[in-house]
Amino acid sequence: MSFRLPIYQQPDFSQPCFTEAPDVRVAPAPADGVAPEGFHSTSMYPEYFKIDGKWVLAEESRMDSSVVLRENGRLDVVENRNLRKGEKVILGRTERAEEGIWLHSGGFSGPEDQKPEDQFIFRQGRSRETSYGRDYDRLIDLLEYEKEHGNVVWVMGPAFAFDAGARNCMASLVEQGYCHGLLAGNALATHDLEGALLHTALGQDIYTQQSVPNGHYNHLDICNRVRRCGSIPAFIREYGLGDGILCACVKQEVPFVLAGSIRDDGPLPEVIGDVYQAQDAMRAMLKNATTVICLATMLHTIAAGNMTPSFRMLADGSVRPVFLYAVDADEFVVNKLLDRGSLSATTMVTNVQDFIRIVAEGLGKKKENREKP
Repeated sequence: MSFRLPIYQQPDFSQPCFTEAPDVRVAPAPADGVAPEGFHSTSMYPEYFKIDGKWVLAEESRMDSSVVLRENGRLDVVENRNLRKGEKVILGRTERAEEGIWLHSGGFSGPEDQKPEDQFIFRQGRSRETSYGRDYDRLIDLLEYEKEHGNVVWVMGPAFAFDAGARNCMASLVEQGYCHGLLAGNALATHDLEGALLHTALGQDIYTQQSVPNGHYNHLDICNRVRRCGSIPAFIREYGLGDGILCACVKQEVPFVLAGSIRDDGPLPEVIGDVYQAQDAMRAMLKNATTVICLATMLHTIAAGNMTPSFRMLADGSVRPVFLYAVDADEFVVNKLLDRGSLSATTMVTNVQDFIRIVAEGLGKKKENREKP
């Protein structure tokens, strides 16, 4: 296997800017859900805080949250809405050690990350004209590695459910162990189950793309039947279903979080309607993720991106990157994720149904090559 994790380089804390820096300042949260004035807001990068003369990494971070100093010296990154009155919240609006705070954006940088001297270059952004061959190769190698060593979370819009081939490819990746968690909405699950039972998605045949008579009722009937069964697994068992993404997740015991929207039909029993409960459930899954792949869902992509740091501290104390992919036919969506500034974000402008076929075929070829005598 050719994939190797980048080696993390922590700051050289012997430098004067670190040794001469003051300890961070803290102030108590004045009320539940309220941060003190001047609170420090986190990013997706590793951030260190000087506590009693020692620089400490906030291990589990995310964007736009506060940092709470616990009595045992641990630093917890907490959404402001989840702060509790009296908790010690770190203060500071600078990040170059002046206030005991250091934002470390270059921890995984290597020679390939260096900027060219010529500042005027074509193809600096990501568009339909960008060549993605190397990105596919790297992702396939990464998935092979993460299957054994990491945690891959897929963030999916409903596009997969409308094509039988793409749907089967994604289901096969779940069955082969390349998916450790799924984030989606009501639509992906509803139309995937519609495909499993009725072979349609939003009333359109998933094999021929022909609309069927009265097909606009199909997804509503699916929602109703799943609600009558009480859960997605119960529905799958009652109707003896065996194909598709949700069936594969249930069979392989892969956890999924379905976050609802104000327009959901039904919705399915597992769909979380409260946006903050949904955010908590999504973040709980993303806390373990080492690779996040977002596919054709702008709002879920942006939400997952905001919750996902660019690094993860492992049980042995080492730090590794979190790889973040965004795939969409719309350049605006993927470049919105790039605006996060994450060194680990890779964006691809393409049809996600084509994308998943290429990934599945690439993984299949690697498996064939390994098995050759």
